[in-house]
Amino acid sequence: MTRLAIGVEYDGAAYSGWQRQHHADSVQGHLDKALGAIARHPIDTVAAGRTDAGVHACEQVVHFDTDANRPDRAWVKGVNTHLPDNIGVRWIAYPGDDFDARRSATSRVYRYLLIDSPERPVLLRDRVGWTFRALETVPMQQAAESLTGEHDFSSFRASACQAHHPIRRVDALTVMRYRGVIMVDIRANAFLHHMVRNIVGTLMAVGTGERPVEWVSDVLAARDRRRAGITAPAPGLYLVGVRYPLRFGLPGPPAGPVFAPAWGDG
Repeated sequence: MTRLAIGVEYDGAAYSGWQRQHHADSVQGHLDKALGAIARHPIDTVAAGRTDAGVHACEQVVHFDTDANRPDRAWVKGVNTHLPDNIGVRWIAYPGDDFDARRSATSRVYRYLLIDSPERPVLLRDRVGWTFRALETVPMQQAAESLTGEHDFSSFRASACQAHHPIRRVDALTVMRYRGVIMVDIRANAFLHHMVRNIVGTLMAVGTGERPVEWVSDVLAARDRRRAGITAPAPGLYLVGVRYPLRFGLPGPPAGPVFAPAWGDG
């Protein structure tokens, strides 16, 4: 058996999430089937992160084992011919048998796209989060700074979270407005269930002026999900990249702005 790694992009709007489920359509279900068609044996993939229903990925990293000897073109273009248009393989790599897409990752990067407009977006309804209340990004960024570093993120953890502990390390958290869209970028060693969306929902309360900047640090210290803000809607969330040690030889996350939206007046 040889261990292969692939980079996968998908629009999660139509799916119940990454993980294969018997009762619903999933990204993993389609990918395993497409890879199996090329390998000519069943494939069971492992992903860097299990994205939720409606969440997208610019570069999900996946590994799988196979004894099939195929050219790189078959693992990319060939697999893509068996996938729906909203899922696609972007690259193939051979990281070695000790590579694990989930356990070998040193950090993940998520981006949340948010529109603050009196009227709900129509064409972008499956691509962004939305609030009708105007948001100020400067206080949101000030509040976000209290969340960087290693902390107990219980206040931002979904009740259904299955992680063994709530300690996570956030390396960077930035809030900015780009062409009419607010972008919240978060890089961490790992994430709890709904952690990004709960952080965004909490920062929104600061952006509207409903809560002061200092409130977010109080929420973090409380370790109580009931003290935090809403869970931001799934359509605005994107897994944009995963980082690994250089020895695995995988393509790194794209440099510079990732999935910077080209709409709006600025």
